[in-house]
Amino acid sequence: MTLALYLVAPGALDTTSPGDVVVLDGPEGRHAATVKRTKVGERLRLSDGVGRVVTGAVASVERDRLTLRAESIEDVREPRPRFVLVQALAKGDRDDQAIEAATELGVDEVVPWQARRSIVQWRGDRGAKAWAKWDAVLVAATKQSRRPRRPVLAPATTTSALADRIATGATAYVLHEDADEPLAALTLPSEGDVLVIVGPEGGIAPEELGTLKDAGASIVRLGDTVLRSSSAGPAALAVLSAAARWR
Repeated sequence: MTLALYLVAPGALDTTSPGDVVVLDGPEGRHAATVKRTKVGERLRLSDGVGRVVTGAVASVERDRLTLRAESIEDVREPRPRFVLVQALAKGDRDDQAIEAATELGVDEVVPWQARRSIVQWRGDRGAKAWAKWDAVLVAATKQSRRPRRPVLAPATTTSALADRIATGATAYVLHEDADEPLAALTLPSEGDVLVIVGPEGGIAPEELGTLKDAGASIVRLGDTVLRSSSAGPAALAVLSAAARWR
């Protein structure tokens, strides 16, 4: 069975060497010690979320922290190309479901998109709380899927800003039910960012679709059925991963 993984702050493992004792405290330490009831001698993995992973055996356990004696250290490089999910804001928990599954499928960055037809609006304190909730979903999914690198959560973006990113060199695929070209038939680049753009439940507005296409995005479809906003992105990432990573 895959060892449990806990996240520490970026940089916290930079100077760790085999034989060193590493402290896991804070919410993660409390969860490992109190909720999971980790025992001395159990082997765990600690990750800084940006690729460094320490594997070792638990040396001591207290109420809200534990120590781990490092046995091995691995530095996992970010995959190339990078997969970026641009997820339009959706009502309910559909966007939460999308980014959770996307994390499990290996997405490298998640971009919240304030699309024209998004019913949900991220403004002020509400927007900050919603962004923090997405971040918490990514953290939980990273741990559940035992990923050594957690996805980056970008600030919420607009259609014009998204078009600018595409125009400056990113490869972009807009998922659309009326497209003729299947995503599975495309050849992926070997470097750079590959954006998968998913619209809101009401669909992408025609003028937005035109803006993204003019910036250089390809309009593609997944199959013959219409997927919800919660499942389209993960399905596309599975297609891309099968082509570039799952070999």
